[in-house]
Amino acid sequence: MSAATPDRPRRVRADAQRNIDALLDAAREVFATSGVDAPVREIAAKAGVGLATFYRHFPERSDLVTAVFRHEVDACADTAATLAAEYEPLEALTRWLRRYTGFLATKHGLAAALHSGNPAFEPLPAYFQQRFEPALGSLLAAASAAGEIRGDIEPMELLHAVANLSHPDLIRAERMIALLVDGLRYGAKPRLQSAEP
Repeated sequence: MSAATPDRPRRVRADAQRNIDALLDAAREVFATSGVDAPVREIAAKAGVGLATFYRHFPERSDLVTAVFRHEVDACADTAATLAAEYEPLEALTRWLRRYTGFLATKHGLAAALHSGNPAFEPLPAYFQQRFEPALGSLLAAASAAGEIRGDIEPMELLHAVANLSHPDLIRAERMIALLVDGLRYGAKPRLQSAEP
């Protein structure tokens, strides 16, 4: 019995986390196409869980909207470190900006709720800044240090610029990102090469 007892909570936690992940993924897709007022049954069915499981994890719709927003912010912000490890600085920056436009496309489905005045959503803009500012800041700093972009760009300025240029048509959005990156390269100070002995 003592051996089984520790296993049971771990198994329940893992199952619960799988259900939460499935609900967040389903809600993200449904919100993007049908908005945040989509029927709960549709989200639960897409996630493959019952309504009781849905309401156990998300008693209020605002709980689900908040969780989806935070989940998407975290996934996008965490990509910055992965890209920085895999690509040269400018390429990592460009790829992350494209990933950010994908986040913005998802956020379109959440926009009405986030601007509804519901107090449950008041902490979300600060969370957005807390996660995205350092993620983008590190990519900008690396690209600037490599002499690939200018060094006077503030992360939040660029985030807002991309948001203003973004478009639901991702191909058009990518063209806008390419133009924006070209602008970042203007005035870049080339990295000084070390003198050969």
